[in-house]
Amino acid sequence: MSLLSIGKTGLFAAQAGLATTGNNITNANVAGYSREVVVQATALSMGGSNGYIGTGTQVAQVKRYSDDFLNAQVRTAQAASSGLDAYQAQVQQIDNLLADSTSGLSPALQDFFSAVQNLTGDGAGVSSRGSFMTSADTLAARFQGMNGRLDEIRKGVNTQITAGVTSINTYATQIAQLNDQIGKLTDAAGLNPPNDLLDKRDQLIMELNKQVKATVMPGDNHSLTVSIGNGQPLVVGTSAFQLAATNSPTDQTRTTIGYITNGKVTPMAENSLTGGELGAVLQFRTTSLDQAQNALGRVAIALATTMNDQNHLGLDGNGKPGGDIFTVAAAEVTKNVNNNQTSTTAITATVVDATQLTTSDYKVDFDGTNYNVYRLSDNKKTVIAPFPQAQPQVVDGLAFSVTGAADAGDNFLVRPTINGAASFGLALTDGAQIAAAAPITTSVPLTNSGSGKISAGSVDKNYLGSPLASSVTLSYDKATGTLSGFPAGQAITMTLNGTTTPYAAGSNVPFQDGASYTVAGMSFTMNGAPANGDTFTIAPNTGLGDTRNAGLMGDLQSTNILDGGKATFQSAYATLVSSVGNKTREVQANAEAAAAQLTQAQAAANNVSGVNLDEEAANLLKYQQAYQAAGKVMQVADTVFNALLQIGH
Repeated sequence: MSLLSIGKTGLFAAQAGLATTGNNITNANVAGYSREVVVQATALSMGGSNGYIGTGTQVAQVKRYSDDFLNAQVRTAQAASSGLDAYQAQVQQIDNLLADSTSGLSPALQDFFSAVQNLTGDGAGVSSRGSFMTSADTLAARFQGMNGRLDEIRKGVNTQITAGVTSINTYATQIAQLNDQIGKLTDAAGLNPPNDLLDKRDQLIMELNKQVKATVMPGDNHSLTVSIGNGQPLVVGTSAFQLAATNSPTDQTRTTIGYITNGKVTPMAENSLTGGELGAVLQFRTTSLDQAQNALGRVAIALATTMNDQNHLGLDGNGKPGGDIFTVAAAEVTKNVNNNQTSTTAITATVVDATQLTTSDYKVDFDGTNYNVYRLSDNKKTVIAPFPQAQPQVVDGLAFSVTGAADAGDNFLVRPTINGAASFGLALTDGAQIAAAAPITTSVPLTNSGSGKISAGSVDKNYLGSPLASSVTLSYDKATGTLSGFPAGQAITMTLNGTTTPYAAGSNVPFQDGASYTVAGMSFTMNGAPANGDTFTIAPNTGLGDTRNAGLMGDLQSTNILDGGKATFQSAYATLVSSVGNKTREVQANAEAAAAQLTQAQAAANNVSGVNLDEEAANLLKYQQAYQAAGKVMQVADTVFNALLQIGH
């Protein structure tokens, strides 16, 4: 080996070092780039009579600095941070909507009940009835407007899911292609891989983790295997598997995710996809959006139902029984599109007790023997029995009615409150239809000689089945101490000091000072000491100038109705606002912590793979000097060679 050849090896090695250093510098700000270093090795020596003589140097490898463990930590942190950022952006929209002090529901509720109270102030005159109608219409518009905004957010979630699936499929295809290229371009020992392709593959996997948390394992032929969810492979070697954005089989308006195998789409459990923007919007929809819309709908249904029920118990301005004030949403029932097409099962769910409504959705399925109702919030199971039903079975204030025949596995989704706010509207067309008056009136004749008194009286829903057609006169018999003259054919109950005593229809009932009596849905209280022959009259009301039923409507504002009689309309809404606000703050705090963890993980990885420009500047000088020195060796070789030529002459 000549001195010239030895110098040339040094020149080439220094040139490779300069090129690699320059490449590091120019790619320092490229996402995913890993710094490279030229690894030199001594060339094989040549044996001679005086021993082995060196033959120069060689470039053994252009080494890429990257740490798989640190990269995995960055991917995990990236999935968490991206997911929390996406969740925060979504839940913040709901928080802003619900908590707004001017456009939220609370001020509209307060204004409505103020209008109800005003009915009692002016005897339910034309002006107060008009104010009631205006406030009721405003309240309905507020419910519908807020629900419309939640629907917009829901549509946005569907769009994000579709876009996320498209991105994931694109990344999977590109990663599989890179696996193929890297496998073809890497030698068997794996010492000289295409570093730029490795960087590109790692960066694609990082971008994938912004969409969904992915697990990475080494595969055959220098490939990487990528899995998501519960271990579903996304990339195996040179093959990429695809996801599909598809409509939920039980709700065609809800975009869900399926896994494509042999051309068939298999639905994936939404809670199996965690991390990243896609995992976040799926979680947000289930835990925040569905709950918020159901909770808002529950308040709307409970308010509409109780106000309607109370209006039914009064007389309107025309002296007629009251009708509905608000429209009430029916429970939404949808069958799974994969149910047997020959199944004739029909399911209805009707709200019969608004106090027991929850914010959960329900699934009804047939297991081959029984129909079962599952409350999805906690998976509590209720068997519908007996079947066929003699009457609907009530679960959480919902009467479930099942008819027809089903095949095992058939199932239905029941959403009792999802449309509550959307369907909340003003059913009245005229303020005169407000049933402000009570349907009965009581009186004591001036001719009575005792001190007995009868309260104004009230009615319950049982009154609607047998309303008074004419006056009823109760007479007191001092000899027996009883009242007679109760409506024929109607049983009576008397309650005194918390003890209720029933009496058969046609009975004479004892008079007790302070006792309450109930008959035919009418209740009243007797006080004092009547004289023998004193009478008390209960008569149908005309509705004019009477606002007792309006007063009962106003009392509903402070009555605990929801959550089994533990919450008012406004406190139930306040609980919703508080819950969403707490979730927003929780996610914000977690997002900040996750961002800090991501920064730390990236810093640790960059300490290994990142480009240090100061270090690279020093390397430039080092390789420049090496290049110059190798050139000097070649210059010396040239001088020696020329000297030898001169000797020959």
